[in-house]
Amino acid sequence: MLSSKSLLALTATLLAGTASVAAAEHFNRIASFPVELNNPEAEASSSEIITATDDGMMLIYSDSPAGGIGFVDITDARAPKQGGFMDMGGEPTSVTVIGGKAYVAVNTSESFVAPSGKLVVVDIATKAVDGEFELGGQPDSIAHNKDNTILAIAIENERDEDVNDGAIPQAPSGWLTLVTLTDGAVTEAGIKRVELTGLSEVAPDDAEVEFVAFNDADEVAVTLQENNWVAIVDAKAGTVTGGFSAGTTGVEGVDTKKDGIIDFSGALTDVPREPDAVKWLDNDRLVVANEGDLDGGSRGFTIFGRDGTVLFDSGNALDVQAALLGHYPDFRNKKGVEPEGLEVAAFGDSRYIFVAEERSSLIAIYKDTGAEPEYVQSVPSGISPEGLIAIPERNLLATANEVDLREDGGVGSHVMLYELAEGEAAYPQLISEMGEDGHPIGWAAISGAVADAEKPGILYAVSDSALSGAPAIYEIDATAVPARIVKKTIVTRGGVAAQKLDLEGITLDGEGGFWLGSEGDTSELTPHALFRVNADGEIEEEVAFPAALLAAETRSGTEGVTAIGSGDEMTLWIAIQREWKDDEKGFVKLVSYKPASGEWGAVRYKLEAAPEGGWVGLSEITAHGDHVYLIERDNQIAGKAALKAIYRVPVSELVPAELGGELPDVSKELVRDLVPDLQAGNGYAVDKVESLAIDAAGIGFVITDNDGVDDSSGETLFWSVGAL
Repeated sequence: MLSSKSLLALTATLLAGTASVAAAEHFNRIASFPVELNNPEAEASSSEIITATDDGMMLIYSDSPAGGIGFVDITDARAPKQGGFMDMGGEPTSVTVIGGKAYVAVNTSESFVAPSGKLVVVDIATKAVDGEFELGGQPDSIAHNKDNTILAIAIENERDEDVNDGAIPQAPSGWLTLVTLTDGAVTEAGIKRVELTGLSEVAPDDAEVEFVAFNDADEVAVTLQENNWVAIVDAKAGTVTGGFSAGTTGVEGVDTKKDGIIDFSGALTDVPREPDAVKWLDNDRLVVANEGDLDGGSRGFTIFGRDGTVLFDSGNALDVQAALLGHYPDFRNKKGVEPEGLEVAAFGDSRYIFVAEERSSLIAIYKDTGAEPEYVQSVPSGISPEGLIAIPERNLLATANEVDLREDGGVGSHVMLYELAEGEAAYPQLISEMGEDGHPIGWAAISGAVADAEKPGILYAVSDSALSGAPAIYEIDATAVPARIVKKTIVTRGGVAAQKLDLEGITLDGEGGFWLGSEGDTSELTPHALFRVNADGEIEEEVAFPAALLAAETRSGTEGVTAIGSGDEMTLWIAIQREWKDDEKGFVKLVSYKPASGEWGAVRYKLEAAPEGGWVGLSEITAHGDHVYLIERDNQIAGKAALKAIYRVPVSELVPAELGGELPDVSKELVRDLVPDLQAGNGYAVDKVESLAIDAAGIGFVITDNDGVDDSSGETLFWSVGAL
């Protein structure tokens, strides 16, 4: 666990207002490239391991699903261009570059028990194959030495996770292949096999080789992940000269349960680190990312001396950072944020460590101090970052993000670019503080918001069913930069966290509490309902939707609630996301409820035309002055995102008719197109713009929903749209 001093420093770094550190250097994202552009006819495309040409003007990535390598022209780093795609006749696992040649490790295995692979040499300028060389097994990582004379290839021969729950040993074992280049060329005579069995304490006869890295003395560090071992090999002699167990550790202050609750009061004991990526910090120190692929992993990264001495372990720091940023993946708690990829590079006088977190989709950035590294920032990447490459001579960092969700209507794989420069950090835009219990205020999936009636810049928000185990109301201080979640109030029923809620809307009740709107699903025993809670989050009143409304229900229900009037004259207005069974196509209901009388009613709202293969619906409703403001959006993401906008309806037209009868139409007026706002961070436009709050000074704030980081990059965007 982090020391008190380290935890305070971490929190201070995350909470520092950007105005106070404007002169500091930060990495900010400057561009994103959808890799599908390089191979548009492929059903699935990925960018997994990434490298760059010597001049830093071209990126090359491995695309295992499409069976090739892709090229991205970054001559103008802010406007990356398609560089083409090459079929490799198998599944590329890694790629490295020396001069004008790319060296690609390709898996051609027929099965787990009959692994095979090849090394493919590619002329980058002509995009022609210069040669192919059999490796005898399934390769994973590839790297080259400083002098460009030796290649190291990890031959993994990966285990079958369906056999004996993935336990090892599972024959055949892996090994390390060294390739000595002759005038830059690969020859059969220059290929040498180095055995790595008999080294580890765990399954020593089955070396599960994962990642390789050179230091300046031509030594190769090799991780044997499931063996929990790091081997050191003299690349010139081709002999094992050292190595050590990555060991076990205890991690306190972590979330250990997949239960819809972010609770950092748990602990893990005797957890094997099971390292994935490895990099040398110098000739005597190594850093490893402790993914843990079989029996856990310690959720962090570790700096070792070459003799295995632990010089630093990050403990729970990566998980804490992710929780404060809303990126903690509660849906997959076994390995927390799951550190997997690493890069180490010197930018000027500072040496940086970059840690790619597969499940939180963050890149944690540290400065190497020679002792305990200094946390700098975390930047958002696409979904599941795997590979990283630093280009210090251009002040650039590139990441490869492997997941492709296009088949399910989601986002495809992206390569993302970041630049180190003086100025403010663009991300995060919303963070939380540490709670009174010393643990982070965990949050995610913001789905509805309302502003304080009297205090400008103070908002209240709710999260949806992604954190259903502890539905909560968050108090946000939007006067801070970035905005801060300063308090979390659990919604309770009978003294315990309320169950069967999918909170999507919140408004003030005029008495110090709130009305909450829950999106229901009768088939899942989740009611379509309104809940009135007091300031402590205790449910004091539950109002189920009436039978006349529920007769035509669908799953797409409440997406926002707002109040007009006060006391006995208060009317709640509920935005229904999409058409119900009794709605004309293209029209949705704005439903009214008067708490004093129990009367229900509705009007009709006309939606914009839906995109081909998608839908359009409402995501929020907020009353302000003579209008109610609504977020209307499509369900499209990235390049397909077309409609994310604020509209408004005159309050004078909100005259509800009886449910079940003919409903009056209301008019609407476009207030703001939000797509440019979503693209301003140089990522891709996210799909779920779900919250709009207008504060006591008339300033509007918009928040996106990150789906609890499940099939999402985890990015939560929070920004002001100015006076409304």
